[in-house]
Formats: sequence, C-alpha cells, structure tokens
Amino acid sequence: MTTRSIYIVDDDQSVRAALQSLLSTQPNIMIFDYRSGDEFLAQIGDLEPGCILLDYDMPGANGLDVLRAIGNLRRKFGPVILTGQGATSVAVQAWKLGALDFLEKPCDPAILLDVVDNAFATIEKDHLAASKADCARAAIDSLSPRERDVLMGLVGGSANKVIAHALKISPRTVEIYRANLMTKLGVRSLSEALRIAFAAGLIPTD
Repeated sequence: MTTRSIYIVDDDQSVRAALQSLLSTQPNIMIFDYRSGDEFLAQIGDLEPGCILLDYDMPGANGLDVLRAIGNLRRKFGPVILTGQGATSVAVQAWKLGALDFLEKPCDPAILLDVVDNAFATIEKDHLAASKADCARAAIDSLSPRERDVLMGLVGGSANKVIAHALKISPRTVEIYRANLMTKLGVRSLSEALRIAFAAGLIPTD
C-alpha cells in the first residue's frame, strides 16, 4: 500500500502531539506538523499530496487564509478545518474555500480517523480524474486544427453535412477528418470521442 501523508497545521503544541499520537497508530502514514499556516505555506511547493488537518484560529495566516492560498492545489491536498470555536459561519466559509470537512476540537478519535480516510479517498479520486483529464487533453492536442473543428461540430451535435457547410468543405472531406480524429483519439465510436472531449473540458458541464 502507498504511504500517505498527513500535515498537521496548528499553533498549539499539545494539539499537534495528541493528533500525532492518534494518527501514528494507522498503517502507512507519514505525519508532518507545522506551528503555523505561514510555516506550512512556505514549504507547500515541496510537499507530496496529502490530508491537511488545519486549525482555524492561528496567529498569522489562519485556516481560511491557508485555504485561499492553496487555491488550485485543492486536488492535491484534502483540507480538514479544526476549530474550538464551532462557528457555523466559519464552517460555511471553509467549505466554500474547498475544505472537505469541519471538526470541533477536541475531536472524537473515531470520527477524526473516518474523516481522514474520506479525505484520502477524495484525493485519490481527484488524482485519477486529473490523470484522465491530462490524457484526454493530450489526445485532443494531437489533432490538427481542422480535425478539432470537426470534433467541435460533432460535440455540438451537428451532422456531417452541417459541419461541412460551416467549414466550407465537402461532406466527404468531413468524413476523412472524422476518421482521422477517431484514429488519433484511439476510439471506434462517436460516443467514445465525445467522452474524451468531455474529459478534456471541451463540453460545458452546465
């Protein structure tokens, strides 16, 4: 089993020690602790994907500041906000900023371990989705401009004749481009080609 990383970010040394003691009972876990959000953010570029147990109320960058700072790295890290305040408004803000969960301190050990497991499951799912998206984008990038134009016509639900008219080429030429793009994408059906287009972000989700 792959070793998983947990990052404890809390200014209270006793909290960090208690969390380390609990989490160290779990197999294949590497635990790293940071005394502040600023210390964690200073090293974030060198860190492996993992679950962040993130205190809300810290000097300097607080938990919400860290969530804002990691921004596009949310697929890499699964943040869980920990707080002794229990303010609903904080929970709502944390979720909007990408937190996977919100727990009040002191945490129930069983609940905390369950939340950590769920965070890792989400990270792994997001990593798989990101890998598929990267492969799909690479496949789309292999198409010529005209092949991509034809694919976008197919994505829009247009028939070959309609695509031909829009691109000012013959239906036969559209068929050739269509056959070529299917070969380059490694698919045999239109539905498979559309699946790749969706994974690459060519099809709007709304």
